[in-house]
Amino acid sequence: MVTLPVAEVATLLNQPVSRVHQLVRDGQILSLRRDGEVVVPAAFLVTEEERAEVVKGLPGTITVLRDGGYSDEDILRWLFDDDDSLPGTPMDNLAAGRHREIKRRAQAMAF
Repeated sequence: MVTLPVAEVATLLNQPVSRVHQLVRDGQILSLRRDGEVVVPAAFLVTEEERAEVVKGLPGTITVLRDGGYSDEDILRWLFDDDDSLPGTPMDNLAAGRHREIKRRAQAMAF
């Protein structure tokens, strides 16, 4: 999984670093620690013309899984593990615009 430092995510989103930390606290995106640095999976962002946005459907999927008792580590694992019943990973499918299907699957897992 390719990750980006929080400062780079802030630059891509054209937001202050504190806003990126707020996005993490609010469950809009997830972060993890690598070598003592807080990083965000690059796949969580879609970049168009040097500007990035959070992948559509990601915040709702995170919320559903958290409400279902999944830890952030479990959510990250689920998002990036291959699923034989999907073309690729749940994260690949979110990025491809199939967020309704992924959210439906998250709801089925969570309850």
